[in-house]
Amino acid sequence: MVAENLEQVRKNIELACKEAGRDPKEVTLISVSKTKPVSMLQEAYDAGSRDFGENKVQEIMDKVPQLPSDIRWHMIGHLQRNKVKYIVDKVALIHSVDSLRLAETIEHEAVKHNVTVPVLIEVNVAQEESKFGLKTEEVLSLVESVAAFPHIHIEGLMTIAPYVEDPEENRGIFRQLKKLSVDIAAKNINNVNMSVLSMGMTGDYQVAVQEGATMVRVGTGIFGERDYSKQAQDK
Repeated sequence: MVAENLEQVRKNIELACKEAGRDPKEVTLISVSKTKPVSMLQEAYDAGSRDFGENKVQEIMDKVPQLPSDIRWHMIGHLQRNKVKYIVDKVALIHSVDSLRLAETIEHEAVKHNVTVPVLIEVNVAQEESKFGLKTEEVLSLVESVAAFPHIHIEGLMTIAPYVEDPEENRGIFRQLKKLSVDIAAKNINNVNMSVLSMGMTGDYQVAVQEGATMVRVGTGIFGERDYSKQAQDK
């Protein structure tokens, strides 16, 4: 099932790229594997997936030793400062930097582990109260502050759009994030690159790709519905 689903998602991405006049190679598909067992991740790996997204530090720590070492792990969930030390040298990209205090902790731990950490700034474009992330007008000042940290490299922006029945409703959100990234890129800030736009999930990734996403985060569309009750039993 996982291999077939992956194939379908890839085809959908290719189609969305074609509609937007984009090269599908510009888009990285992140298999969002949170709460999923290692066996399902292995299936996705065997079907060619190399980028996996998790939203809990503990899951990354549990899964990394059990899976091939060429996987690129993405931290896509809210990151608590006291957990940074566990993953700073294990992840390819942290998508969810939304405060100076978190960035300071990442810098501190990166120095200890002698690594440079690629990050995205999380933007709450829709200003949903239930979501983390900065308001669009707060982003530039955080980017300018974090740019001064030598062990962090800002690669772009991330947003979690609202859950909607009709993905067209999120087109404006994706467009806003793209515009923000273009505006920041135009400022040519040292140590800041706006090449990554992480936006779009199972329900709306095709629209996100049409609007310029370079990373889409697809979980349900690849692995099926998540069963949180099972996860509770496993603990």
